[in-house]
Amino acid sequence: MKPSFLIAFILPITLTLAQSTEPPLVKEGATLQKISGEFKFTEGPISDKAGNVYFTDQPNDRIMVWGIDGKLSTYMQPSGRANGMYFDHKGNLWVCADEKNELWIIDKNKKVTVVLNKYEEKLLNGPNDLWVLRNGSAYFTDPFYDRPWWEHHDKPQDVQAVYYLSKNHKTLKRVATDLKQPNGIVGTPDGKRLYVADIGGSKTYRYDINKSGDLTNRILFCDMGSDGMTLDNRGNLYLTNKAGVTAFSPEGKQILNIPTGEGWTANVCFGGKDYSTLFITASKGLYSIEMNVKGVNP
Repeated sequence: MKPSFLIAFILPITLTLAQSTEPPLVKEGATLQKISGEFKFTEGPISDKAGNVYFTDQPNDRIMVWGIDGKLSTYMQPSGRANGMYFDHKGNLWVCADEKNELWIIDKNKKVTVVLNKYEEKLLNGPNDLWVLRNGSAYFTDPFYDRPWWEHHDKPQDVQAVYYLSKNHKTLKRVATDLKQPNGIVGTPDGKRLYVADIGGSKTYRYDINKSGDLTNRILFCDMGSDGMTLDNRGNLYLTNKAGVTAFSPEGKQILNIPTGEGWTANVCFGGKDYSTLFITASKGLYSIEMNVKGVNP
């Protein structure tokens, strides 16, 4: 790869002041940095325990990694048309690989295990984004986006649903079927709540997680859909779409907007040595900005 250069963008970051004694979310004087713009479409950012950030360049069928040493490299190519990703507590990289409608687990030696690609003997629509619990169970969204690399062009499943995979990876069940097009998904560190964006309905919902993995007590969190999402250590939720990155307080109040200047902002995560850098995948670029909060993904 050619070396990349950081470019600062002074964009109109909007901060909504709230009754709080905590420092503002963005570090004083911090501006959006463009790490690289050499991709076709970036997605799925997630950090490992060291703070290295992995992300996908789906049209080029590759998983990239931006290291804490400041170097950009290719982690895996081909990558099953990787989309959303997540690291489990063992250091395995879970991947929504929608080339064949599959969910993968990649171990530390880059060995790929195909976990599943069907529900009730029919292909999934295309796993899009996921969140993995510490016990090895997982939730993922399965919207339908017709891909040019598929032979089929009709929706395999009758609904676009949210699924729960048991910790032994033997039981798969639908846990939300009343969303138009679920996409971004993330859960709280205590494993008690799950956020799901209905990008087709321009809404984001919050659910309680039961011991069985079922979801209950759905509430409307905010009137905004999202492609991807992440949480910080204050409980704020970050959503992504054409407006850039928009953060909401735990009460669902908008408190921050970071425009990227790109046509579409796909996803977001925290990374870096202390997990206080916000990394943003937006169309052809990878961006970052220094924050006063930390991520909770690791």
